[in-house]
Amino acid sequence: MGVELLEAHLREFANGEMHCRYASSMRGTDVFIIQTHSRNVNDSLMEQLIMIDAAKRASAKHITAICPYYGYSRQDRKSAGREPITAKLVADMLQRAGADRVVSVDLHSGQIQGFFDIPFDHLTALPVLEAELRRLDGDGLVVVAPDAGRVKVAERYGQHLGADLAVVHKRRPRGSVNEVEALQVVGEVEGRRCVIVDDMIDTAGTICAAAELLVDRGAREVWAMATHPVLSDPAMQRLEKSVISKVVVTNTLPISDEKMISKVRVVSVAKLIADAIEAVFQDTSVSEIFGGDNLAL
Repeated sequence: MGVELLEAHLREFANGEMHCRYASSMRGTDVFIIQTHSRNVNDSLMEQLIMIDAAKRASAKHITAICPYYGYSRQDRKSAGREPITAKLVADMLQRAGADRVVSVDLHSGQIQGFFDIPFDHLTALPVLEAELRRLDGDGLVVVAPDAGRVKVAERYGQHLGADLAVVHKRRPRGSVNEVEALQVVGEVEGRRCVIVDDMIDTAGTICAAAELLVDRGAREVWAMATHPVLSDPAMQRLEKSVISKVVVTNTLPISDEKMISKVRVVSVAKLIADAIEAVFQDTSVSEIFGGDNLAL
């Protein structure tokens, strides 16, 4: 955007408490606080809340919290008794801290937007991931949804790329969090190049199980695409040993050097976020940046 980054002067006390003091006045300004909720998620989230509070107390006119990856997004409903809905708690904290608007990329569940009583702009990395697919040889491409929840997104990719669609039916063992079983494939994948699209890769259990099943059903090659590279252990070991030949992710989360294996390619969402910031600042449409494709994901 050609805009200078304001120094927040973040520091940590000996007991782990965080402190923020901005380097210059922000009275009467529009402030955009960018913080992805990466490891340690709790520290990243608290850091952003403190920065928002500092901006509010410095008399900023309008504060936009930009969370490329929205922390706790998978806890968006109660699936069993006595569980929290932590995605709603994060929404409440951002609003209570003083955010006037929130921007995020490819939420795990679109319903999280309804947790906010302030404007929420939902961006999608679909344009940059599609552009990467177009640069690769896409002959005989099949877009694969790794579970029923991602079918709508996979359909959107298929429509834009003129590719066929397949769906993997999976089951998560009762009471488990990071275990998954891929059971069946719906769609024609034999002899085809398959691209599994998802919102995130965490422990890579879903992606790798789906890839194994696709190869068992005769797929010629399997790629994986996801917006958020969470990559918790043992994700890299699973991906390295898997039948997946290419993993394309975005930079909504940082990837350490030891996790940058040869299969992984990172594409940038910086321009998408910059365009969204410009649209918010100029009071123009954010959805027009994506041709409306961000609204139904």
